[in-house]
Amino acid sequence: MPLATARVTTDRSARYLKQLVSHMGHKATTALAPDGRGTITLADGTCTLTPTSDRLELTAAAADAESLARVLDVITRHLVRFATQEELTVEWTAPIDGGELEPTAPVVGEYLLGHHTPADDILGELAVATREATAGAARMQVSPDEGTLLTMLTRLTGARFAVEVGVFTGYSTLCIARGLADGGRLLACDVSEEWTAIGRPYWERAGVADRIDLRIAPALETLRALDAEPLIDLAFIDADKESYPAYYEEIVRRLRPGGLVVLDNVFLGGRVLDPAYQEERYLVMRRLNDLIAADERVDSVMLPVRDGVTIARRR
Repeated sequence: MPLATARVTTDRSARYLKQLVSHMGHKATTALAPDGRGTITLADGTCTLTPTSDRLELTAAAADAESLARVLDVITRHLVRFATQEELTVEWTAPIDGGELEPTAPVVGEYLLGHHTPADDILGELAVATREATAGAARMQVSPDEGTLLTMLTRLTGARFAVEVGVFTGYSTLCIARGLADGGRLLACDVSEEWTAIGRPYWERAGVADRIDLRIAPALETLRALDAEPLIDLAFIDADKESYPAYYEEIVRRLRPGGLVVLDNVFLGGRVLDPAYQEERYLVMRRLNDLIAADERVDSVMLPVRDGVTIARRR
């Protein structure tokens, strides 16, 4: 339970934020973004600060409850000390576990699912077949609204050569293939004959099977065998999380200027946001999220779509 937030009512939020970042810079690592947001990294954890016209929004994170308590104490004491012209009230929420976060609240999620271009019968039947054949693993399938997003992005880029890492039962594969320009090709990488076989009849019914080159082999081998030229127009990564950095690197170096790489599950159920989770997959995803944000080869945005989606465009 190492996350906590606070909303501090004040019309001097930007001023207090700058004072706090400047002062704490002598004993901690601090950063002030161009848009006015601040970050303070202490030995025990971090605190991000966002100013608005009428409040200062704080989010603190640490690896355990005791460390979080020390972060909250330091931030609260210093913030109150700087407010010489008013009495600030800093009330932190009870600590919460990152795995309990709802990036898309159920009511919002249902509304979103009801307000996008709906999946047709073929996609709907593939979703049902996936649930029946894979049971609990069906959660690995992208949601209908994310599928619509993939088709839209493929069309917007005018993609003629796309790459997918992680096919599962082929729902996202079908969505991407449908968005390809005339004569386009999708290189689909997976290691499971059993699960990918579920999608093949639906690709045929949709009339896109001839656009899909399914490779049953370790995806890194398939990617590294591609020409080094920047020929990829769009790529979608939704496979084993520990290998995401390697997939990203092999794809970005082959991504043409203006091409997109889309990464799914960048929140990992909210646990990426919570430093208490130290398993390898969470550490890898945190590092990759930081790397992409700082990668000068791309412009990127992280979206709270389902379990988090990052879209990066090659400069």
